[in-house]
Amino acid sequence: MPQSAEEVHARISGAVGPDGRLPLPPSAGWANFPWEVADGAIVPKQLPPPADDPGRFGEIPEKPCEACAGFDPAVIAWEDDTWVLTHPGRPTGSPVALVLHPREHVDMGNLDDELASQLGRISNRLVRIIENLPHIGRVHVSRSGDGGSHLRQRFYARTARLTGVHGSQAVEWDDIIPPGPVDVWRADLHTIATKLANWGGDARA
Repeated sequence: MPQSAEEVHARISGAVGPDGRLPLPPSAGWANFPWEVADGAIVPKQLPPPADDPGRFGEIPEKPCEACAGFDPAVIAWEDDTWVLTHPGRPTGSPVALVLHPREHVDMGNLDDELASQLGRISNRLVRIIENLPHIGRVHVSRSGDGGSHLRQRFYARTARLTGVHGSQAVEWDDIIPPGPVDVWRADLHTIATKLANWGGDARA
Protein backbone atom coordinates (compact mmCIF):
# COMPACT_ATOMS: atom_id res chain seq x y z
CA MET A 1 0.00 0.00 0.00
CA PRO A 2 1.44 3.44 -0.92
CA GLN A 3 2.34 5.67 1.99
CA SER A 4 -0.09 8.33 3.19
CA ALA A 5 0.58 12.06 2.83
CA GLU A 6 1.57 12.16 6.50
CA GLU A 7 4.10 9.35 6.05
CA VAL A 8 5.61 10.95 2.94
CA HIS A 9 5.78 14.35 4.65
CA ALA A 10 7.55 12.78 7.64
CA ARG A 11 10.06 11.17 5.26
CA ILE A 12 10.70 14.54 3.61
CA SER A 13 11.04 16.30 6.97
CA GLY A 14 13.67 13.75 8.01
CA ALA A 15 15.77 14.45 4.91
CA VAL A 16 15.86 18.25 4.80
CA GLY A 17 19.00 20.23 5.54
CA PRO A 18 19.51 22.86 8.26
CA ASP A 19 17.62 25.40 6.13
CA GLY A 20 14.58 23.12 6.04
CA ARG A 21 14.96 22.39 2.33
CA LEU A 22 15.69 19.27 0.30
CA PRO A 23 18.82 19.27 -1.90
CA LEU A 24 18.55 20.17 -5.56
CA PRO A 25 17.91 17.21 -7.88
CA PRO A 26 20.39 16.22 -10.62
CA SER A 27 18.13 17.84 -13.23
CA ALA A 28 19.14 21.27 -11.88
CA GLY A 29 22.50 20.74 -13.58
CA TRP A 30 21.11 19.75 -16.96
CA ALA A 31 21.68 22.08 -19.89
CA ASN A 32 17.94 22.27 -20.56
CA PHE A 33 17.05 23.21 -16.95
CA PRO A 34 15.28 26.54 -17.53
CA TRP A 35 16.06 28.41 -14.28
CA GLU A 36 19.07 30.02 -12.62
CA VAL A 37 19.75 32.38 -9.75
CA ALA A 38 20.75 35.93 -10.69
CA ASP A 39 20.98 38.86 -8.27
CA GLY A 40 19.38 36.77 -5.55
CA ALA A 41 16.30 35.91 -7.62
CA ILE A 42 15.25 32.83 -9.59
CA VAL A 43 15.05 33.86 -13.23
CA PRO A 44 14.75 32.06 -16.60
CA LYS A 45 18.07 31.23 -18.23
CA GLN A 46 19.04 33.08 -21.39
CA LEU A 47 17.79 31.01 -24.31
CA PRO A 48 20.61 29.89 -26.63
CA PRO A 49 20.29 30.66 -30.35
CA PRO A 50 18.66 28.13 -32.73
CA ALA A 51 20.72 25.06 -33.64
CA ASP A 52 20.09 21.65 -35.15
CA ASP A 53 18.34 19.21 -32.82
CA PRO A 54 20.75 16.55 -31.49
CA GLY A 55 20.23 13.02 -32.78
CA ARG A 56 18.10 10.86 -30.54
CA PHE A 57 18.87 7.35 -29.34
CA GLY A 58 17.93 5.00 -32.17
CA GLU A 59 18.50 7.61 -34.89
CA ILE A 60 22.28 7.83 -35.19
CA PRO A 61 24.99 5.11 -35.04
CA GLU A 62 26.71 6.49 -31.95
CA LYS A 63 23.42 6.35 -30.03
CA PRO A 64 21.88 2.88 -30.55
CA CYS A 65 18.34 2.33 -29.32
CA GLU A 66 18.43 1.27 -25.69
CA ALA A 67 14.94 -0.25 -25.78
CA CYS A 68 15.74 -2.40 -28.83
CA ALA A 69 18.82 -3.72 -27.03
CA GLY A 70 16.45 -5.33 -24.53
CA PHE A 71 15.53 -4.73 -20.92
CA ASP A 72 17.13 -6.10 -17.80
CA PRO A 73 14.58 -8.60 -16.47
CA ALA A 74 15.04 -7.00 -13.05
CA VAL A 75 13.26 -3.80 -14.21
CA ILE A 76 10.32 -5.43 -16.03
CA ALA A 77 7.04 -5.13 -14.13
CA TRP A 78 4.77 -6.63 -16.81
CA GLU A 79 5.08 -7.71 -20.43
CA ASP A 80 3.27 -9.34 -23.32
CA ASP A 81 4.24 -10.06 -26.92
CA THR A 82 3.88 -6.40 -27.93
CA TRP A 83 4.53 -4.21 -24.86
CA VAL A 84 6.93 -4.01 -21.91
CA LEU A 85 6.22 -2.08 -18.70
CA THR A 86 9.36 -1.15 -16.76
CA HIS A 87 10.22 0.50 -13.47
CA PRO A 88 13.40 2.38 -12.44
CA GLY A 89 14.79 -0.56 -10.45
CA ARG A 90 14.49 1.31 -7.16
CA PRO A 91 11.95 3.39 -5.24
CA THR A 92 11.42 6.98 -6.39
CA GLY A 93 10.06 10.17 -4.90
CA SER A 94 6.71 9.41 -6.51
CA PRO A 95 4.86 6.44 -5.06
CA VAL A 96 4.71 4.92 -8.55
CA ALA A 97 6.86 5.64 -11.63
CA LEU A 98 6.51 3.33 -14.66
CA VAL A 99 7.35 3.40 -18.37
CA LEU A 100 5.46 1.57 -21.13
CA HIS A 101 7.44 0.63 -24.26
CA PRO A 102 6.36 -1.08 -27.48
CA ARG A 103 8.65 -3.94 -28.46
CA GLU A 104 8.63 -2.66 -32.05
CA HIS A 105 10.89 0.33 -32.73
CA VAL A 106 8.17 2.92 -33.29
CA ASP A 107 7.44 6.38 -31.91
CA MET A 108 4.26 8.27 -31.13
CA GLY A 109 2.66 9.43 -34.36
CA ASN A 110 3.90 6.34 -36.20
CA LEU A 111 1.81 3.73 -34.37
CA ASP A 112 -0.57 1.83 -36.59
CA ASP A 113 -4.21 1.77 -35.52
CA GLU A 114 -3.85 -1.54 -33.68
CA LEU A 115 -0.82 -0.42 -31.65
CA ALA A 116 -2.46 2.94 -30.93
CA SER A 117 -5.57 1.16 -29.72
CA GLN A 118 -3.51 -1.11 -27.48
CA LEU A 119 -1.60 1.87 -26.08
CA GLY A 120 -4.86 3.57 -25.18
CA ARG A 121 -6.31 0.48 -23.53
CA ILE A 122 -3.18 -0.35 -21.51
CA SER A 123 -2.71 3.29 -20.45
CA ASN A 124 -6.32 3.53 -19.32
CA ARG A 125 -6.04 0.28 -17.36
CA LEU A 126 -2.81 1.40 -15.68
CA VAL A 127 -4.28 4.73 -14.63
CA ARG A 128 -7.38 3.00 -13.24
CA ILE A 129 -5.33 0.39 -11.36
CA ILE A 130 -2.89 2.89 -9.87
CA GLU A 131 -5.50 5.50 -8.94
CA ASN A 132 -7.43 2.79 -7.05
CA LEU A 133 -4.47 2.12 -4.76
CA PRO A 134 -4.79 3.70 -1.29
CA HIS A 135 -3.33 7.19 -0.86
CA ILE A 136 -2.96 7.90 -4.61
CA GLY A 137 -4.37 11.19 -5.86
CA ARG A 138 -3.75 11.18 -9.61
CA VAL A 139 -1.60 9.50 -12.23
CA HIS A 140 0.20 11.82 -14.66
CA VAL A 141 0.81 10.32 -18.11
CA SER A 142 3.49 11.84 -20.36
CA ARG A 143 5.70 11.33 -23.38
CA SER A 144 8.46 13.79 -24.25
CA GLY A 145 10.41 12.00 -26.97
CA ASP A 146 13.43 14.30 -27.30
CA GLY A 147 15.90 11.76 -25.90
CA GLY A 148 14.98 8.64 -27.83
CA SER A 149 13.12 7.63 -30.98
CA HIS A 150 11.53 4.57 -29.35
CA LEU A 151 8.20 5.43 -27.69
CA ARG A 152 8.27 5.69 -23.90
CA GLN A 153 4.97 6.49 -22.20
CA ARG A 154 5.57 7.50 -18.59
CA PHE A 155 3.22 7.12 -15.63
CA TYR A 156 3.82 9.09 -12.43
CA ALA A 157 1.47 8.79 -9.44
CA ARG A 158 1.21 11.52 -6.87
CA THR A 159 0.29 11.12 -3.22
CA ALA A 160 -3.23 12.22 -2.30
CA ARG A 161 -3.49 15.18 0.10
CA LEU A 162 0.17 16.14 -0.37
CA THR A 163 -1.02 19.35 -1.98
CA GLY A 164 2.41 20.89 -2.52
CA VAL A 165 3.08 18.12 -5.05
CA HIS A 166 0.41 18.93 -7.58
CA GLY A 167 -0.17 19.47 -11.29
CA SER A 168 2.57 19.44 -13.88
CA GLN A 169 5.23 20.07 -11.22
CA ALA A 170 4.56 16.67 -9.62
CA VAL A 171 7.08 15.19 -12.07
CA GLU A 172 9.73 17.67 -10.83
CA TRP A 173 9.06 16.58 -7.26
CA ASP A 174 9.72 12.95 -8.23
CA ASP A 175 13.45 13.80 -8.42
CA ILE A 176 13.40 15.87 -5.21
CA ILE A 177 11.44 13.83 -2.66
CA PRO A 178 13.51 11.12 -0.93
CA PRO A 179 12.62 7.59 -2.13
CA GLY A 180 10.13 5.55 -0.12
CA PRO A 181 10.62 2.15 1.53
CA VAL A 182 11.70 -0.71 -0.75
CA ASP A 183 9.16 -3.19 0.66
CA VAL A 184 6.24 -0.81 0.05
CA TRP A 185 7.47 -0.06 -3.46
CA ARG A 186 7.86 -3.75 -4.35
CA ALA A 187 4.43 -4.63 -2.98
CA ASP A 188 2.78 -1.86 -5.00
CA LEU A 189 4.59 -2.93 -8.19
CA HIS A 190 3.39 -6.48 -7.64
CA THR A 191 -0.20 -5.34 -7.16
CA ILE A 192 -0.15 -3.17 -10.29
CA ALA A 193 1.50 -5.81 -12.49
CA THR A 194 -0.77 -8.60 -11.26
CA LYS A 195 -3.92 -6.56 -11.87
CA LEU A 196 -2.73 -5.55 -15.35
CA ALA A 197 -2.09 -9.22 -16.15
CA ASN A 198 -5.82 -9.88 -15.69
CA TRP A 199 -6.15 -8.60 -19.30
CA GLY A 200 -3.26 -10.71 -20.57
CA GLY A 201 0.51 -10.71 -20.47
CA ASP A 202 2.67 -11.70 -17.53
CA ALA A 203 3.37 -9.95 -14.24
CA ARG A 204 7.11 -9.93 -13.50
CA ALA A 205 7.29 -7.65 -10.45
